[in-house]
Amino acid sequence: KLIIGALAFVSIVAGLDFIYQRFSWLKKQRMTTKEIKDEYKQTEGDPTVKAKLRQIRAERGRQRMMAAVPDATVVITNPTHYAVALKYEKGMPAPLCVAKGTDAVALRIRSLAKENKVPVVENPPLARALHASIEIDETVPPEHYKAVAEVIGYVLQLQNRFRR
Repeated sequence: KLIIGALAFVSIVAGLDFIYQRFSWLKKQRMTTKEIKDEYKQTEGDPTVKAKLRQIRAERGRQRMMAAVPDATVVITNPTHYAVALKYEKGMPAPLCVAKGTDAVALRIRSLAKENKVPVVENPPLARALHASIEIDETVPPEHYKAVAEVIGYVLQLQNRFRR
């Protein structure tokens, strides 16, 4: 009986020790908040650096876009909020969006267009629709062909009158 009691006691102590050791080992394996942040920076890159690179890319994209405005055929605007610059040359399947923007960017597109004598046409519904449905360096979607063709036709007609 004494041996069985001792074995039972030792078994209970061993079981409790096993549970304690396991819990202690698992606790040591956990990463601290700093270790988690450092590992994230190693695998994904530093968020501040990524944000700065994203900002630089966006700025360069805006600069390229603004450089293309003088080559546009027409800038279609909502008087205050939207501007979409389109380029069309004979032989192109459809007009190409070279720049678009809202608010301050739209104002800059309009001022660049005026500086470079690019016609600016106010057509709020078309400006909003094009801004929502087209990206830079994309052609005008087929659902807007008719409206855009009317605007470009009007602009080309005016240019031909002034040349004579």
